[in-house]
Amino acid sequence: MKTDLSQSNISFSFLAGSSEFLNTIINNITSCVVLLDREMRLRAYNNPLKSIFSNKENEDLLYRRCGEVIGCAYQIDEQQECGKTSHCPECELREAALTSYTENVAIYKENIIRPFYNNRMQKVEKKLHFSTRLFSFKKEKYIILLVEDVTKLTE
Repeated sequence: MKTDLSQSNISFSFLAGSSEFLNTIINNITSCVVLLDREMRLRAYNNPLKSIFSNKENEDLLYRRCGEVIGCAYQIDEQQECGKTSHCPECELREAALTSYTENVAIYKENIIRPFYNNRMQKVEKKLHFSTRLFSFKKEKYIILLVEDVTKLTE
């Protein structure tokens, strides 16, 4: 049986007037949804970011750089700003986000294995799948970064 809703499911455009519903969906996705600006600073995020990556409880994450937000062990160990550690030039997450921003190239389902600090300040190795994509909103360019922790799935 076809309905108007099933025929419209090609996109979520039928929900354009319901920001509350879309926010509920984004916050209930198990993957992290992160919005970065041109300086790799966090502009928005969904709830899973804090449960999967945040290394400090109740910390203010907005406008902090990506590696600082996700507890990158290199950034913490070297006490350097994200983007300035000895490992930043080969960081797959950073490279993908910058490529998406500068070249308008979408990066899909890449993998990374790297150490992070959890909220107990324990260094743990995580295996991640991630994708990045550039988009514009109100004359500003942003990078959307989708990250899924697949560590338990690969053990």
